[in-house]
Amino acid sequence: MSLLKKSFWQRLKEIALTDVGVLARGGVDADALERLEQTLLEADFGVPVTLRLVAAIRTRAAVGEIRTSAQFQSALAAEVAGALRAGRSAPGLHWPEAAPAVFVVLGVNGAGKTTFIGKLAARLRAEGKRVLLGAGDTFRAGAIDQLRVWAERTGCDFVGGTPGGDPGALAWQAIDAAVARGADVVIIDTAGRLHTSGALMDELRKVQRVIEKRLPGAPHEALLVLDGTVGQNAVQQAKLFAAAVPVTGLVVTKLDGTARGGVVVAVHEAIDVPVKFLGVGEQAADLRDFDAEALARDLLEA
Repeated sequence: MSLLKKSFWQRLKEIALTDVGVLARGGVDADALERLEQTLLEADFGVPVTLRLVAAIRTRAAVGEIRTSAQFQSALAAEVAGALRAGRSAPGLHWPEAAPAVFVVLGVNGAGKTTFIGKLAARLRAEGKRVLLGAGDTFRAGAIDQLRVWAERTGCDFVGGTPGGDPGALAWQAIDAAVARGADVVIIDTAGRLHTSGALMDELRKVQRVIEKRLPGAPHEALLVLDGTVGQNAVQQAKLFAAAVPVTGLVVTKLDGTARGGVVVAVHEAIDVPVKFLGVGEQAADLRDFDAEALARDLLEA
């Protein structure tokens, strides 16, 4: 089933069907390339990626590689996948030699952090791992209870502080509990107040320092959750979080009902961090391992 209910390829069909003939005759129709550029921008690929993709299509057309709509589709998919594989792009989670692994989850409120943690916990439990969830978002009303529900639902251990408590202290307690209980992995939620808040970024840096002090080498993953429906705002969020703490992986959520999936490429390009997971629904099974070729094909599915 397609990740995107409305196919991105549908928005390119007119270009492919009406303008490829011009390209096949050895010329580059400026109007076709301009419309391609506009379509990519509307799909949230962002300016740098869009310009590079258009230039690549122009080059391929000039040497005769694009003579049919199918070749146009294949060429664009190859360029999109190539952009996603560029730079730091290894999609797997990093596991330390000795347990517990410590995964910190970052992101603004509403991006889907808690749901992602629950889905990831369910997957790891299904793999036979003992998982502990730490409710470090002590500032948002209901965040602790929401994570407790996910812990109960997935059979995970749980450590939760009090509303308004110290997130750094909670992170320390969660790692303590994970060590004492023999957990394989501890997943720590973090506050998600406005990403423009300097106080929030200071808090995240403090949590990072506490974790490093309690368990040298941790956190082993700092996963940034971004809402795929907010477009270029996701790129700005990614830049601000990455400037505050060392982000190691991206999780893009809410890709089940949008044709603006180019934001996945734009965010990866902006901060050179690998995409690890895509969220395509509310169920635990709707967490997908990231695959560059699969996403490119899905974006361009006829």
